[in-house]
Amino acid sequence: MSLLSDFVNLNLSETTEKVIAEYIWIGGSGTDLRSKARTIPGPVSDPSKLPKWNYDGSSTGQAPGKDSEVILYPQAIFRDPFRRGKNILVICDTYTPAGEPIPTNKRHNAAKIFSHPDVVAEVPWYGIEQEYTLLQKDVKWPLGWPVGGYPGPQGPYYCGVGADKAWGRDIVDSHYKACLYAGINISGINGEVMPGQWEFQVGPSVGISAGDEVWAARYILERITEIAGVVLSLDPKPIQGDWNGAGAHTNYSTKSMRNNGGYEVIKKAIDKLGRRHKEHISAYGEGNERRLTGRHETADINTFLWGVANRGASIRVGRDTEKEGKGYFEDRRPASNMDPYVVTSMIAETTILWKP
Repeated sequence: MSLLSDFVNLNLSETTEKVIAEYIWIGGSGTDLRSKARTIPGPVSDPSKLPKWNYDGSSTGQAPGKDSEVILYPQAIFRDPFRRGKNILVICDTYTPAGEPIPTNKRHNAAKIFSHPDVVAEVPWYGIEQEYTLLQKDVKWPLGWPVGGYPGPQGPYYCGVGADKAWGRDIVDSHYKACLYAGINISGINGEVMPGQWEFQVGPSVGISAGDEVWAARYILERITEIAGVVLSLDPKPIQGDWNGAGAHTNYSTKSMRNNGGYEVIKKAIDKLGRRHKEHISAYGEGNERRLTGRHETADINTFLWGVANRGASIRVGRDTEKEGKGYFEDRRPASNMDPYVVTSMIAETTILWKP
């Protein structure tokens, strides 16, 4: 007797050249992900060779019912770790039928910034540390926590090992391998300070690809937690009180910063970021004021400060960068629910293009 898994794991390449393309886009909240699949005649590796598609924007909060069509433009392709074979995941951005980007399409403006000759010449590298919390499905309480109660205080959980310290490792490792299979430049994972909270890192990635890869990794994580019956939360402060929040620390360097004498370039870039602190904070995620309190390894949301090896700063510079006189820095302000297209392009715009 056949099982559902027999059909899920069917190898299509044995009988057809056709492949399944899962088109993925960002929904009306700016943080929710949507997707649907279509059959295409054969394998495709160039997103420009894929057809545009459309969807009902009135059902995602992105268009009125009387004019609901939103157009999907394929922008990046990844291998599909769920269907496997030659099937693909397709990151798309969203436009009106007239070709105008809709308001939630943040990729369009980011692509313009990253295609500016001055930015291209600096080859901006990003490494994004995506923190997230796993919640029990029916009670929306962190995985492993007693329902309505609390575990022991923070301390043993960061990078912890053991049934009383780490909850959800099967999900985390499944996601890690699925991202590697997909072709995402995922560089590591670890358990975080609050139990039930984890982190994965994407990068180093260049320019617009950082945003594409983070969104693809988030999509894969949503799908894996769906299978596991667990809820994924990107809330920057899912539990109030003496518990760490969740961020998306963004590591950044340019060609000039990576070359000899780069430390001086880094300091000038940090000075620029400080001058535009309020603008960056306003674009770095919803609810970030609950996380950036000056406690739990954060700087206060209204204060800009930087330091070497200081995890209570807005911007942290590593000891190795200081010692070698070149390298990168970490912007610790972005919230876990930030849009990576917005954050990465804004950092490039401020540090490379903006003239105070």
